Amino acid sequence: MITKQRGLPSGFGAHSTATDVLAGIDLTGATALVTGGYSGLGLETTRALARAGARVIVPARRPDTAGEALRDIPGAEPGALDLGDLESVRAFSDRFLDTGRSLDIVINGAGVMACPETRVGPGWEAHFAINHLGHFALVGRLRPALAPGARVVSVASSGHFLSDIRWADPHFRTGYDRWLAYAQSKTANALFALHLDRLGADSGLHAYAVHPGSILTPLQRHIPRDEWPGLGWVTPDGEPADGFKTPPQGAATAVWAATSPLLGAHGGAYCQDCDIAEPATTDDMLVGGVKPWATDPHAASRLWELSSELTGVDAF
Repeated sequence: MITKQRGLPSGFGAHSTATDVLAGIDLTGATALVTGGYSGLGLETTRALARAGARVIVPARRPDTAGEALRDIPGAEPGALDLGDLESVRAFSDRFLDTGRSLDIVINGAGVMACPETRVGPGWEAHFAINHLGHFALVGRLRPALAPGARVVSVASSGHFLSDIRWADPHFRTGYDRWLAYAQSKTANALFALHLDRLGADSGLHAYAVHPGSILTPLQRHIPRDEWPGLGWVTPDGEPADGFKTPPQGAATAVWAATSPLLGAHGGAYCQDCDIAEPATTDDMLVGGVKPWATDPHAASRLWELSSELTGVDAF
């Protein structure tokens, strides 16, 4: 059964923070894994989960930098992982599985945005490879560690408005466009959660995709500052534009999706503002919602098959 994209309502909203949505939730004894959990929204996510009692594993391409960022967060543990390198994904996963620990929450939050044309692995386009394929392989290899009732949260974006999956050329062999490359990867994040939920439902595993909102974080490092006003990100005096969230607000929807008891019967949903998102009725990404190509179960199945073929991983 495919979840309908219809608000619950949840009792939270765009201004809720990660701390707000975890009020009254005790994660003592739980283990979470947060990719990108040492910077920007990921760091806020790690802080909130740790405050609620969880042990938080933070895979990082720069584990020393991650260790510094996590130093004052009790229960946060960095590890070495490069999502653009499938051998690194395998090595990290094997090390974790060897510990015998289980995972209750996985939040796939690491990623790149609008970077210059970059090739990784066997010539894969970097957004698709890092934002999607690396996480696909990671979750697949960690499948034996996912506890009964575990939740996997895929951090997508309203950036998916700009592109469906480019089935004929997902790696932009011709005509590279940094924004379309990012957009395709965010559609892939949503479709990944949709199909993962279908495959995992019999074992109690649920997956969700979330749009965190518009937030200024290190994710925008590839976009020159002088382009920000024209993109509508900042006011003339350099302040975040109206409708942008703070990092604690931006982390809230992923944390809510990972923990809210209200979502138990709504696996595979695409969420924003700490609720299930409605279908998009405009092209305004600040308004948000979800486009039909990001909730298409046939596309989700097709993407899963392509991703399995490319990575050699399919544990479900």
